[in-house]
Amino acid sequence: MPLIREYGLIPGRMPPGPRNTLADVPGVAVGHCTVRTPGHNTGVTVILPRADIYFKKCTAAAHVINGYGKTAGLVQVEELGQLETPIALTNTLNVGLVSDALVQYTADACAAHGTELRSVNPVVGECNDSTLNRIAERVVGRAEVYRAIAAAGPDFAQGCVGAGTGMICHGLKGGIGSASRRLTADGRTFTVGVLALCNHGCLEELNILGRRPGAAIAARQQAAAKTDDVGSCILVLGTDLPLSSRQLGRVVRRCGVGLARVGSYWGHGSGDIAIGFTTAHALCADAAEVETLPHLREDRLEPAFLAAAEAAEEAVLNALAAAEPTTGYDGTVCHALCEYRDLL
Repeated sequence: MPLIREYGLIPGRMPPGPRNTLADVPGVAVGHCTVRTPGHNTGVTVILPRADIYFKKCTAAAHVINGYGKTAGLVQVEELGQLETPIALTNTLNVGLVSDALVQYTADACAAHGTELRSVNPVVGECNDSTLNRIAERVVGRAEVYRAIAAAGPDFAQGCVGAGTGMICHGLKGGIGSASRRLTADGRTFTVGVLALCNHGCLEELNILGRRPGAAIAARQQAAAKTDDVGSCILVLGTDLPLSSRQLGRVVRRCGVGLARVGSYWGHGSGDIAIGFTTAHALCADAAEVETLPHLREDRLEPAFLAAAEAAEEAVLNALAAAEPTTGYDGTVCHALCEYRDLL
Protein backbone atom coordinates (compact mmCIF):
# COMPACT_ATOMS: atom_id res chain seq x y z
CA MET A 1 0.00 0.00 0.00
CA PRO A 2 2.34 2.79 -1.13
CA LEU A 3 1.30 6.30 -0.17
CA ILE A 4 2.19 9.47 -2.06
CA ARG A 5 5.37 10.12 -0.04
CA GLU A 6 6.65 6.71 -1.12
CA TYR A 7 6.38 8.01 -4.69
CA GLY A 8 9.02 10.56 -3.69
CA LEU A 9 6.45 13.38 -3.57
CA ILE A 10 6.05 15.49 -0.42
CA PRO A 11 2.86 17.57 -0.26
CA GLY A 12 2.88 20.83 1.67
CA ARG A 13 5.32 22.32 4.15
CA MET A 14 3.77 21.64 7.56
CA PRO A 15 4.98 18.57 9.52
CA PRO A 16 2.70 15.51 9.61
CA GLY A 17 1.93 13.50 12.72
CA PRO A 18 3.68 10.17 13.38
CA ARG A 19 1.14 8.13 11.38
CA ASN A 20 0.24 10.94 8.99
CA THR A 21 -3.45 10.03 9.33
CA LEU A 22 -6.59 11.25 11.06
CA ALA A 23 -5.75 8.85 13.91
CA ASP A 24 -2.86 11.12 14.93
CA VAL A 25 -5.57 13.06 16.77
CA PRO A 26 -5.42 11.40 20.23
CA GLY A 27 -8.24 8.96 20.86
CA VAL A 28 -9.51 8.80 17.26
CA ALA A 29 -10.00 5.33 15.75
CA VAL A 30 -10.93 4.26 12.21
CA GLY A 31 -12.26 0.89 11.05
CA HIS A 32 -13.29 -0.65 7.73
CA CYS A 33 -15.49 -3.46 6.54
CA THR A 34 -14.85 -4.35 2.89
CA VAL A 35 -17.33 -6.25 0.71
CA ARG A 36 -15.81 -7.89 -2.38
CA THR A 37 -17.82 -10.48 -4.32
CA PRO A 38 -18.30 -11.12 -8.05
CA GLY A 39 -21.10 -8.52 -7.95
CA HIS A 40 -19.83 -6.08 -5.37
CA ASN A 41 -16.96 -3.71 -4.63
CA THR A 42 -18.18 -1.69 -1.68
CA GLY A 43 -18.08 -1.39 2.09
CA VAL A 44 -18.24 0.92 5.08
CA THR A 45 -15.69 3.00 6.97
CA VAL A 46 -16.37 4.25 10.49
CA ILE A 47 -14.58 7.08 12.33
CA LEU A 48 -14.87 7.08 16.12
CA PRO A 49 -13.76 10.40 17.65
CA ARG A 50 -13.91 8.73 21.07
CA ALA A 51 -15.33 5.44 22.36
CA ASP A 52 -18.14 7.02 24.42
CA ILE A 53 -19.19 9.61 21.86
CA TYR A 54 -22.91 9.59 22.74
CA PHE A 55 -22.22 10.43 26.40
CA LYS A 56 -19.32 12.80 25.74
CA LYS A 57 -20.30 14.56 22.55
CA CYS A 58 -17.79 16.44 20.41
CA THR A 59 -18.01 20.01 19.20
CA ALA A 60 -18.63 19.67 15.47
CA ALA A 61 -19.33 21.52 12.24
CA ALA A 62 -20.03 20.77 8.59
CA HIS A 63 -19.63 22.58 5.30
CA VAL A 64 -21.29 21.72 2.00
CA ILE A 65 -18.90 22.62 -0.81
CA ASN A 66 -21.26 21.29 -3.49
CA GLY A 67 -24.55 19.73 -2.45
CA TYR A 68 -25.03 16.87 -4.92
CA GLY A 69 -25.12 14.33 -2.09
CA LYS A 70 -27.32 12.26 0.20
CA THR A 71 -25.47 12.65 3.48
CA ALA A 72 -27.48 12.07 6.69
CA GLY A 73 -27.33 14.02 9.94
CA LEU A 74 -25.78 17.33 8.86
CA VAL A 75 -28.83 19.49 9.67
CA GLN A 76 -28.52 18.86 13.41
CA VAL A 77 -24.72 19.10 13.34
CA GLU A 78 -25.00 22.55 11.78
CA GLU A 79 -27.77 23.63 14.18
CA LEU A 80 -26.32 22.39 17.49
CA GLY A 81 -22.62 22.19 16.68
CA GLN A 82 -22.39 18.72 18.22
CA LEU A 83 -21.52 15.19 17.10
CA GLU A 84 -23.02 12.30 19.09
CA THR A 85 -22.30 9.19 17.00
CA PRO A 86 -19.40 7.78 15.05
CA ILE A 87 -19.22 9.08 11.47
CA ALA A 88 -19.86 6.35 8.90
CA LEU A 89 -19.01 6.48 5.19
CA THR A 90 -20.54 4.16 2.60
CA ASN A 91 -22.17 4.07 -0.85
CA THR A 92 -25.14 6.21 -1.84
CA LEU A 93 -27.93 3.65 -1.57
CA ASN A 94 -26.72 2.26 1.76
CA VAL A 95 -27.05 5.49 3.74
CA GLY A 96 -30.36 4.40 5.29
CA LEU A 97 -29.15 0.96 6.38
CA VAL A 98 -25.92 2.35 7.79
CA SER A 99 -27.79 5.12 9.60
CA ASP A 100 -30.06 2.47 11.12
CA ALA A 101 -26.98 0.54 12.26
CA LEU A 102 -25.60 3.61 14.04
CA VAL A 103 -28.94 4.06 15.81
CA GLN A 104 -28.78 0.46 17.01
CA TYR A 105 -25.13 0.86 18.03
CA THR A 106 -26.12 3.85 20.15
CA ALA A 107 -29.11 1.99 21.60
CA ASP A 108 -26.79 -0.86 22.57
CA ALA A 109 -24.38 1.59 24.22
CA CYS A 110 -27.22 3.22 26.14
CA ALA A 111 -28.53 -0.15 27.31
CA ALA A 112 -25.07 -1.08 28.59
CA HIS A 113 -24.90 2.31 30.30
CA GLY A 114 -28.33 1.90 31.91
CA THR A 115 -29.70 4.85 29.94
CA GLU A 116 -32.87 4.95 27.83
CA LEU A 117 -32.27 6.15 24.27
CA ARG A 118 -34.88 8.72 23.25
CA SER A 119 -33.19 10.34 20.24
CA VAL A 120 -29.93 10.24 18.32
CA ASN A 121 -28.52 11.93 15.22
CA PRO A 122 -26.45 9.43 13.19
CA VAL A 123 -24.04 11.00 10.69
CA VAL A 124 -23.43 9.15 7.43
CA GLY A 125 -21.56 10.35 4.34
CA GLU A 126 -21.78 8.72 0.92
CA CYS A 127 -20.31 8.48 -2.55
CA ASN A 128 -21.69 6.54 -5.51
CA ASP A 129 -19.77 3.37 -6.41
CA SER A 130 -22.25 2.05 -8.98
CA THR A 131 -19.69 1.83 -11.81
CA LEU A 132 -17.91 -1.02 -10.01
CA ASN A 133 -20.62 -2.23 -7.61
CA ARG A 134 -24.20 -3.51 -7.95
CA ILE A 135 -25.27 -0.68 -5.72
CA ALA A 136 -29.04 -1.38 -5.74
CA GLU A 137 -28.48 -4.67 -3.91
CA ARG A 138 -27.46 -2.66 -0.81
CA VAL A 139 -25.16 -5.24 0.75
CA VAL A 140 -23.86 -3.00 3.55
CA GLY A 141 -25.96 -3.17 6.70
CA ARG A 142 -25.80 -3.58 10.45
CA ALA A 143 -23.40 -6.53 10.44
CA GLU A 144 -20.90 -4.69 8.25
CA VAL A 145 -21.09 -1.51 10.34
CA TYR A 146 -20.53 -3.48 13.53
CA ARG A 147 -17.53 -5.23 11.95
CA ALA A 148 -16.04 -1.88 10.98
CA ILE A 149 -16.52 -0.57 14.53
CA ALA A 150 -15.00 -3.73 16.01
CA ALA A 151 -11.98 -3.34 13.71
CA ALA A 152 -11.47 0.35 14.53
CA GLY A 153 -8.10 1.44 15.82
CA PRO A 154 -5.32 3.96 15.31
CA ASP A 155 -3.74 2.00 12.44
CA PHE A 156 -5.91 1.48 9.38
CA ALA A 157 -5.52 0.72 5.68
CA GLN A 158 -5.93 3.23 2.86
CA GLY A 159 -6.90 2.83 -0.78
CA CYS A 160 -9.46 0.26 -1.95
CA VAL A 161 -10.86 -0.60 1.47
CA GLY A 162 -14.10 -0.06 3.34
CA ALA A 163 -16.25 2.65 1.81
CA GLY A 164 -13.51 3.29 -0.74
CA THR A 165 -13.56 -0.19 -2.29
CA GLY A 166 -15.57 0.79 -5.36
CA MET A 167 -14.75 4.48 -5.69
CA ILE A 168 -13.17 6.26 -8.70
CA CYS A 169 -11.13 9.48 -8.38
CA HIS A 170 -9.94 11.68 -11.26
CA GLY A 171 -10.67 8.87 -13.70
CA LEU A 172 -8.46 6.43 -11.76
CA LYS A 173 -9.15 4.06 -8.89
CA GLY A 174 -9.96 6.09 -5.80
CA GLY A 175 -10.89 5.17 -2.25
CA ILE A 176 -9.87 6.09 1.27
CA GLY A 177 -6.96 8.42 1.97
CA SER A 178 -5.79 10.20 5.09
CA ALA A 179 -3.14 12.65 6.30
CA SER A 180 -2.36 14.92 9.25
CA ARG A 181 -0.52 18.09 10.17
CA ARG A 182 0.90 19.29 13.49
CA LEU A 183 0.91 22.87 14.74
CA THR A 184 1.64 24.73 17.94
CA ALA A 185 -0.49 27.13 19.93
CA ASP A 186 0.14 28.55 23.40
CA GLY A 187 3.29 26.41 23.62
CA ARG A 188 1.40 23.15 23.01
CA THR A 189 1.35 20.82 20.02
CA PHE A 190 -1.97 20.06 18.33
CA THR A 191 -3.01 17.91 15.37
CA VAL A 192 -5.33 18.44 12.43
CA GLY A 193 -6.16 15.23 10.55
CA VAL A 194 -8.29 14.52 7.49
CA LEU A 195 -9.76 11.31 6.11
CA ALA A 196 -11.17 11.53 2.58
CA LEU A 197 -13.53 9.22 0.70
CA CYS A 198 -12.52 10.05 -2.87
CA ASN A 199 -14.89 9.49 -5.79
CA HIS A 200 -14.57 12.82 -7.61
CA GLY A 201 -12.67 14.77 -10.25
CA CYS A 202 -11.69 14.19 -13.86
CA LEU A 203 -8.45 12.87 -15.35
CA GLU A 204 -7.78 15.92 -17.49
CA GLU A 205 -7.63 18.21 -14.44
CA LEU A 206 -5.56 15.89 -12.21
CA ASN A 207 -2.76 17.89 -10.59
CA ILE A 208 -0.18 16.08 -8.47
CA LEU A 209 2.07 18.74 -6.91
CA GLY A 210 2.25 20.63 -10.20
CA ARG A 211 2.47 17.55 -12.40
CA ARG A 212 -0.40 17.17 -14.90
CA PRO A 213 -0.28 13.50 -15.98
CA GLY A 214 -3.87 13.21 -17.25
CA ALA A 215 -3.17 13.55 -20.98
CA ALA A 216 -0.27 11.09 -20.86
CA ILE A 217 -2.29 8.57 -18.88
CA ALA A 218 -5.21 8.87 -21.31
CA ALA A 219 -2.83 8.40 -24.25
CA ARG A 220 -1.41 5.24 -22.70
CA GLN A 221 -4.95 3.97 -22.15
CA GLN A 222 -5.77 4.90 -25.75
CA ALA A 223 -8.82 6.74 -24.52
CA ALA A 224 -9.94 10.33 -24.30
CA ALA A 225 -9.65 11.88 -20.85
CA LYS A 226 -13.09 12.61 -19.41
CA THR A 227 -13.57 16.28 -18.65
CA ASP A 228 -16.58 16.28 -16.31
CA ASP A 229 -15.89 16.56 -12.56
CA VAL A 230 -18.44 14.02 -11.33
CA GLY A 231 -18.74 11.79 -8.28
CA SER A 232 -18.31 13.00 -4.72
CA CYS A 233 -15.78 13.51 -1.96
CA ILE A 234 -16.51 13.31 1.76
CA LEU A 235 -13.80 14.85 3.94
CA VAL A 236 -13.77 14.17 7.68
CA LEU A 237 -11.56 16.54 9.65
CA GLY A 238 -10.64 15.87 13.25
CA THR A 239 -8.53 17.90 15.64
CA ASP A 240 -7.70 18.33 19.31
CA LEU A 241 -7.53 22.11 18.96
CA PRO A 242 -9.97 23.88 21.29
CA LEU A 243 -12.35 25.44 18.78
CA SER A 244 -15.93 26.62 18.90
CA SER A 245 -18.34 25.14 16.36
CA ARG A 246 -18.19 28.37 14.38
CA GLN A 247 -14.38 28.32 14.35
CA LEU A 248 -14.38 24.67 13.38
CA GLY A 249 -16.67 25.56 10.49
CA ARG A 250 -14.09 28.05 9.29
CA VAL A 251 -11.40 25.35 9.43
CA VAL A 252 -13.37 22.62 7.64
CA ARG A 253 -14.16 25.00 4.77
CA ARG A 254 -10.45 25.02 3.98
CA CYS A 255 -10.65 21.32 3.06
CA GLY A 256 -11.99 22.56 -0.26
CA VAL A 257 -8.59 24.13 -0.93
CA GLY A 258 -7.04 20.66 -0.78
CA LEU A 259 -9.53 19.33 -3.32
CA ALA A 260 -8.79 22.24 -5.64
CA ARG A 261 -5.03 21.71 -5.39
CA VAL A 262 -5.46 18.19 -6.80
CA GLY A 263 -7.63 19.52 -9.62
CA SER A 264 -11.26 19.34 -8.54
CA TYR A 265 -13.52 22.27 -9.38
CA TRP A 266 -16.56 20.74 -7.64
CA GLY A 267 -18.58 20.03 -10.76
CA HIS A 268 -22.35 19.87 -11.04
CA GLY A 269 -22.55 16.14 -10.31
CA SER A 270 -20.09 16.10 -7.42
CA GLY A 271 -21.26 16.03 -3.81
CA ASP A 272 -18.34 17.53 -1.88
CA ILE A 273 -18.89 17.79 1.85
CA ALA A 274 -16.59 18.40 4.82
CA ILE A 275 -17.48 17.27 8.34
CA GLY A 276 -15.33 18.31 11.30
CA PHE A 277 -15.04 17.58 15.01
CA THR A 278 -12.73 18.48 17.87
CA THR A 279 -12.00 16.18 20.80
CA ALA A 280 -10.96 19.14 22.97
CA HIS A 281 -14.43 19.33 24.52
CA ALA A 282 -16.62 16.65 26.11
CA LEU A 283 -20.21 17.89 25.91
CA CYS A 284 -22.16 15.96 28.56
CA ALA A 285 -25.87 15.95 29.30
CA ASP A 286 -25.23 16.65 33.00
CA ALA A 287 -22.93 19.61 32.38
CA ALA A 288 -23.46 22.92 34.13
CA GLU A 289 -26.31 25.07 32.84
CA VAL A 290 -23.78 27.74 31.86
CA GLU A 291 -20.73 26.19 30.19
CA THR A 292 -17.35 27.80 29.71
CA LEU A 293 -15.36 26.04 27.00
CA PRO A 294 -11.83 27.02 25.95
CA HIS A 295 -11.27 28.06 22.36
CA LEU A 296 -8.42 29.36 20.26
CA ARG A 297 -8.08 33.09 19.78
CA GLU A 298 -9.57 34.07 16.42
CA ASP A 299 -6.38 35.54 14.96
CA ARG A 300 -4.49 32.31 15.75
CA LEU A 301 -6.54 30.16 13.34
CA GLU A 302 -4.26 30.72 10.35
CA PRO A 303 -2.07 27.60 10.89
CA ALA A 304 -5.20 25.46 11.27
CA PHE A 305 -6.48 26.75 7.91
CA LEU A 306 -3.25 25.73 6.21
CA ALA A 307 -3.20 22.40 8.03
CA ALA A 308 -6.71 21.60 6.78
CA ALA A 309 -5.77 22.47 3.20
CA GLU A 310 -2.53 20.45 3.24
CA ALA A 311 -4.02 17.41 5.01
CA ALA A 312 -6.99 17.32 2.62
CA GLU A 313 -4.68 17.54 -0.41
CA GLU A 314 -2.45 14.73 0.83
CA ALA A 315 -5.44 12.61 1.85
CA VAL A 316 -6.73 12.68 -1.74
CA LEU A 317 -3.25 11.93 -3.11
CA ASN A 318 -2.89 9.01 -0.69
CA ALA A 319 -6.24 7.58 -1.80
CA LEU A 320 -4.95 7.64 -5.39
CA ALA A 321 -1.48 6.33 -4.53
CA ALA A 322 -2.71 3.45 -2.38
CA ALA A 323 -5.43 2.27 -4.75
CA GLU A 324 -5.11 -0.83 -6.91
CA PRO A 325 -6.64 -1.65 -10.31
CA THR A 326 -10.16 -2.99 -9.81
CA THR A 327 -12.55 -4.93 -12.04
CA GLY A 328 -16.23 -4.15 -11.64
CA TYR A 329 -19.20 -6.50 -11.65
CA ASP A 330 -19.70 -6.08 -15.42
CA GLY A 331 -16.04 -6.43 -16.38
CA THR A 332 -15.26 -2.70 -16.31
CA VAL A 333 -11.61 -2.23 -15.39
CA CYS A 334 -10.64 0.86 -13.40
CA HIS A 335 -6.91 1.51 -13.64
CA ALA A 336 -4.89 2.94 -10.76
CA LEU A 337 -2.21 5.59 -10.36
CA CYS A 338 0.33 2.93 -9.36
CA GLU A 339 0.35 1.75 -12.98
CA TYR A 340 1.57 5.17 -14.17
CA ARG A 341 4.26 6.09 -11.66
CA ASP A 342 6.72 6.67 -14.49
CA LEU A 343 4.52 9.53 -15.76
CA LEU A 344 4.77 11.53 -12.53
